Amino acid sequence: MTDTQLSVARVLGPAALAYLSADGFHSAESGGLTVEQLPRDHPDLRGQEKLADKEDAGEAGLNEITSPAFVVRESGPVVTAAGYRIWPSRTAHISVLTAPTSRGHGLARAAGSATVAHALAADLLPPWRALVPASRQVALTLGFRAAWGR
Repeated sequence: MTDTQLSVARVLGPAALAYLSADGFHSAESGGLTVEQLPRDHPDLRGQEKLADKEDAGEAGLNEITSPAFVVRESGPVVTAAGYRIWPSRTAHISVLTAPTSRGHGLARAAGSATVAHALAADLLPPWRALVPASRQVALTLGFRAAWGR
C-alpha cells in the first residue's frame, strides 16, 4: 500500500460528505462556552466516550485522532469532544462526539469549530462526514458545502 491509499478497516454509512476551504470557514461563536484543548490520549476523553452509546462512540472514532482534542465540559466531565485524524493528501478527517444528554446546545458546533480552525491552520483539508441531520447542520453552520439537502 502507498501513502495515498487507505485500507478498509470497517464500513460505515450511509453518510454524506462535505468539504470546506479556508475562505469558506465560518468560525462559530462560543456562546459563552469554554473549549479546552487536551492531548489526544487524555483520560477524560475515554470517560466522555462512556457517556455516549457504543455505536456513537465507534462512529466518532475519537480514539483514532492524531490532533489534539477540543472539548467542552459540563460541571467537570467532558461532554463534547472533537479532533481529527490526518489522512493522505493532507486531509484532516473530523471526529465529533457529544453525550446524548448534552446535545442541542451548540457544544458540537463550538468544539467542531475549534477543530476545523486547527486543521486549517495546519494547511489541511477538513472534510465533514455526517450520518445524522444534526451533524449536517453543524457542518453547514461552519461553512461546509455538500450535495445533501438542507
